[in-house]
Amino acid sequence: MAKKQEDEAPAGSPAWMATFSDLMNLLLCFFVLLFSMSSTDAAKFEEVAASLAASFSILPSGGSALSKEGVLVNSGASQLNELSTYYNSMGLDSEGEMDQEVKSAYEEVQEEGQRQSEEMSDEIMEKLAQQGVANQVEITATSKYVVLNLSGGTLFDSGSYELKEDSKNLLKAVATAIKEYDGNIISIEGHTDNVPMHSALIEDNMKLSLYRAYSVYSYFVDEYHFSESTMTSTGRGENVPIATNETADGRALNRRVEIKIYNNINS
Repeated sequence: MAKKQEDEAPAGSPAWMATFSDLMNLLLCFFVLLFSMSSTDAAKFEEVAASLAASFSILPSGGSALSKEGVLVNSGASQLNELSTYYNSMGLDSEGEMDQEVKSAYEEVQEEGQRQSEEMSDEIMEKLAQQGVANQVEITATSKYVVLNLSGGTLFDSGSYELKEDSKNLLKAVATAIKEYDGNIISIEGHTDNVPMHSALIEDNMKLSLYRAYSVYSYFVDEYHFSESTMTSTGRGENVPIATNETADGRALNRRVEIKIYNNINS
């Protein structure tokens, strides 16, 4: 009979491994219990996640994340506390001048806006001419919008904000000419001269300009169903003159209603 080897290893895992596994299970249960008794700070979690993402270059193009305190976090470090400094310098080179690439993009946007406005201006002028009122409307095209300047004396009696009956033919022609741009932002601004205004209904020039702009706004919305979500009315009083207030002719020019139709790129 062969002699049994005394140094043969016993079957199964070593005893220490079973003890170690029991210890790990107990620790896991302990930490799960602690976690279940605590509340998760979502904001803090997002801040830590953003920091970790930046550390591992997960954010696109070396991007950064902001903590809830407004601190720029990148690679786990706070790099910029004064965000106003960062925003004010966006697009500027080391000497404070506009970066050439940013300047070029800005100029392209301006040029496209000017092109769109001039195209709108030509179309509106043509429609006004067809209705025989082109000589009653002054049109200017800018890189942001087209301005239709209507004389306050044509639309209102002195000191009044009620539309004249004979002015409604002009407003009808204007509404028809600009109706296709109803989806764009349209701002109606009232302006006055600097002669003090006071009556039982109107306290000052600011209110007069506001009520006049609103009268035109209401006429367009009620009669021609312009969108209230894209059309607004504001009063500027005597604060934006286009001529001197020292002469009667100048004051007459300052008493006006401006209709600004923003082009597609600025709407």
